[in-house]
Amino acid sequence: MSSPRTETPGPELQSPRKAEELQTPAHSSRRTGSRKEPSGHRVDGTRLGLGTLKQAFSRASQRVSTQVSKEDAGLLRRSSCSLFRSLRRALDEGPAAGHSQATPEVPSEVTNAVSQQASPGAASEELKPEAEGKSVADLITERQLLAALEQLLHLETRLVADKASRTFEQDPTAFARRAMDVCLHYDGLAAEIGAIVRETLGAEGVDAAALAELARVVRAEEEAHPAPPDDGDFLRTPRRWRQHWEEAVRRSAQERVRQPGTREAEGASGLAQLLAELGGLVRRDLQKVWQEVQPAYSAAGFPAWEVYLRAFHGAVAQRLQELARDARGCEQLYLLLDWAANVYGSPDFLGAPGLALPAEPLPPLLAPDVWARLESDYTSFLEAKIASCFDRILQLEQSRWAAAEGPEVLQGLYRVPLSMDVHMLVAEHVKAAGAISAELEATTLRICTRALGLFVPRFEKAFLASEAVSDPHLGAYINACEELRTSLLSRFPGTQEELEKPLVAATCSFQKHLLWGLQRDLQPLFRAVWTRGWLAGDWLRPLMDKVVVFAGHLQHVARPRAQEALQEVHRFVVREYLAQALRPRERFRGTERMRGSQKMSQDAQAIGDTFQGLGSEATWLDQAIQCVAEILGETYKDDIQRHLETLIRSYPDIRQDHVLAILALRRLGRRRNQHLLQHAQDLLRAAAGAAGAEAPRGRVLFEEIKVPSAMAVLITCV
Repeated sequence: MSSPRTETPGPELQSPRKAEELQTPAHSSRRTGSRKEPSGHRVDGTRLGLGTLKQAFSRASQRVSTQVSKEDAGLLRRSSCSLFRSLRRALDEGPAAGHSQATPEVPSEVTNAVSQQASPGAASEELKPEAEGKSVADLITERQLLAALEQLLHLETRLVADKASRTFEQDPTAFARRAMDVCLHYDGLAAEIGAIVRETLGAEGVDAAALAELARVVRAEEEAHPAPPDDGDFLRTPRRWRQHWEEAVRRSAQERVRQPGTREAEGASGLAQLLAELGGLVRRDLQKVWQEVQPAYSAAGFPAWEVYLRAFHGAVAQRLQELARDARGCEQLYLLLDWAANVYGSPDFLGAPGLALPAEPLPPLLAPDVWARLESDYTSFLEAKIASCFDRILQLEQSRWAAAEGPEVLQGLYRVPLSMDVHMLVAEHVKAAGAISAELEATTLRICTRALGLFVPRFEKAFLASEAVSDPHLGAYINACEELRTSLLSRFPGTQEELEKPLVAATCSFQKHLLWGLQRDLQPLFRAVWTRGWLAGDWLRPLMDKVVVFAGHLQHVARPRAQEALQEVHRFVVREYLAQALRPRERFRGTERMRGSQKMSQDAQAIGDTFQGLGSEATWLDQAIQCVAEILGETYKDDIQRHLETLIRSYPDIRQDHVLAILALRRLGRRRNQHLLQHAQDLLRAAAGAAGAEAPRGRVLFEEIKVPSAMAVLITCV
């Protein structure tokens, strides 16, 4: 692969001897003049030389900066600072130190290691750069990195030797210039290493030879300095090429992961596209590293896969945190969480079988505190979003009420979109959160449950206050609540209390309003019971016709609730019939009482048959009207006690007032009434002791029937 450079990264070096001899006329004059000047003026000349060095270094740095990337500027500055520290010590100590100054030397292990890397098995010989025919800059440009490093090491060794021999005692700036040249070429070598790393993942392909050469440079230093010291001295501090290479890999990974974000991501769709591009790029780059880059490094005995893997991992984490800071709204935050947990975090993200895992597990893509903040921000936005969704559902239902749209009948039941809308809202958000983490799933479920508990009473109130209240609508919303309760509890069994309470309350409310409508229509019809008009007319037919129509609506209601409603209507009809009979507007005697008894018996049979035909399972109600009719029509007075016993045993909630009211209708003599009343009291006490003074669950009839006070009935009986 050809190098992108068109000029050398710094002043071109020849041989060490030529580097000494090449001086500008101004420099030569300054050096000659310095020999003749007194020591005080020599100090000023030293300072002038350092200033000249800085200017020369600045000009050289400008030339290098046109070829070195911004990322390598830090390295250049660090090397330059190290150089200036060494040079200032050299300039300050050189003239004043005397012959007793000890000069540090570059260990020979570095040169030996480089020579072994360049020609394995060959004996180390003194390098003669002038015999090579190429300068260090040319070698770097041609990417003969190991040879360039070998020349630099020999030049540095020669420079140290010249310093030790006090060659630069009269002209310290000459040492500075030569040291600066070495430093700049080291920086050029470092810049070339960075360029090789950057180009590795580019579109041009992998230069295996350059990678192998780079690996040999790193290994050469590591074999010479397993644990290099760092005391800040330029001439003694190893270059640490592995550290520089790893930094270059990290910078390259950071540059790569920023490519999908060159344009601004707008909204959730833009962020989703950006994350998709990021995922694809990282997957392709890591595959390339595994298939092409790693083998090239491995051929030189230099593993690189884990360094690249960790570099990309860190770069992706940094990029994701930047995107998280700019994320707005529930959708964008969820996209980031989902991508981190389910896209990047999926086992098949790398997309290639056999990829090696690092020796030590990779750290979490997002730090725990960052992840917790993202989840917290997401749930905050989610609460507002869920509440808004419930508001929208209510608005949709209100628009259907305003348009007088009736519920559909699907699979024999009244249906409205309410249950499906709410179920999808809750289930989808909880499922989406569960794909991220169990904690987020539990939090989302609590948010949805709380929002549903607030929504149901609001919806109930809005509906009952609207003009759309009707039996089909009430039946449809009973079905909707039942469906929601069943489906959500089966899917989220741990939320029974939170979900069931508001839904059951709404179901009962809708069911009561459904019954109230029928009761309001039936109530006036019972006023005819136990009147002379009732004896002559067929008052029961219109009442039962209304019941049949109402039962037709119940056929489209879910069976448990439909059966409850039908039994409640059955109980209402029997209860209101008895309540009207025990509070008669007219009193019958003799023949009229017998006719009334027969009429009551016929009504009891008709009511029982009708409700049985409609499917009511409340057969326990069938004996109530019939027993009262038999007491009123019984000609053999001793059998009245038997009928009374049947009534009390069948309906434990009957009270003494009800018995007195029935005896008042029968109009027996005082003594017989007292006897029957005493017997009834004994039966009532026995029944109260056996049943715990409560009627069987759901079997309340006489308890809700109000009759005249006991004294008034007793006076009537006597």
